[in-house]
Amino acid sequence: MNERQSVLEISTKAFNHNIQEIKKLIGPKKEIMYVMKANGYGTYLNKNINVIKDFNIIATAIVKEAVELRLSGFKNKIFVLNQPYVEDIENITNYDVTIGVADLNFIKELSKRKDKFTIHLELETGMGRTGISLTDLDEVLEFLKETNNIEVEGVYTHLSAADTDEKFTNKQMELFKIGVSKIKEYYKDLKYIHASASNGILNIEDDFCNLVRPGILLYGYLPSTKIKKQINLEPVAKLKSRIAFIKKIEKDTSISYGRTFISNDKMTIATIGIGYADGIRRNLSNIGKVIIDGKKSNMVGTICMDSFMADVTNIDNAKVGDYVYIWDNDKIKLEDIANQCNTISYEILSTISNRVPRVFVD
Repeated sequence: MNERQSVLEISTKAFNHNIQEIKKLIGPKKEIMYVMKANGYGTYLNKNINVIKDFNIIATAIVKEAVELRLSGFKNKIFVLNQPYVEDIENITNYDVTIGVADLNFIKELSKRKDKFTIHLELETGMGRTGISLTDLDEVLEFLKETNNIEVEGVYTHLSAADTDEKFTNKQMELFKIGVSKIKEYYKDLKYIHASASNGILNIEDDFCNLVRPGILLYGYLPSTKIKKQINLEPVAKLKSRIAFIKKIEKDTSISYGRTFISNDKMTIATIGIGYADGIRRNLSNIGKVIIDGKKSNMVGTICMDSFMADVTNIDNAKVGDYVYIWDNDKIKLEDIANQCNTISYEILSTISNRVPRVFVD
């Protein structure tokens, strides 16, 4: 039972709509790797086996996520985007996980085992994070040639600025093509070649790769305001809570920690049962808005761990138990909140805590 009555509503209908829109955009020649890391960007759609069971490939960030996905009943390919740790190797084999590999040392660790591994080689082309540099690639390929337990199924890279720097992105793709060409000298039948995540899908023309990795697009949100290709997305998530308490206050009454809000007149204040431990950003204090009875209401005072306060003076029908939308995808969008917090929608959505139940609708 959800005693505090905060809920993240997840629309499976919107999720499926977004998949179809992505497919229209990429065309029939490209396959989709469904990126469901961080609990499906906070939506928990990765836990809804009925929705995801027919996906050919799902990507996670870490092996732990892959194991959880396998235990939930998902039977198709699972790809771990980030090179695992040595301690993860047992689970990689036990749960039939395909992994991204970013350096020779890890490949050497795999080669010592009796088990067989399926890998994608990650190439560093300008992200500055992980990946095999082109200068090290020959050594890696020569070593792999002598192994008999490692299948190189694919190759990938990550574009760092597909939305903001066309010249640099083109340079990354040129380096990637050089790397793939080298790899094909050893592995002519590479099954998967991939570079574009959500920003790449919307901003570059790419006939070279045969796989894309949409993440935030699946959940109905744009990765950036700078996009070249239009797509008709439907946001999957709405966050709501309920009014826990209402009181009338006099002029010069302070609200919450630090007395950051002091009333300049008589007011009616509602306490909402959700706070920063649930994912409500503390920097929304005194600047955020919520929807109550279809109307916008100002957050007042410092947001607390388990609650925040809102001004309902002009909402005549407000009462204890009423639902309060933190974002409703209409009057308040997730992107609006992200902008107020000087961050991105990815971060807001993926950090809604596990104290908030996810409820699948549609």
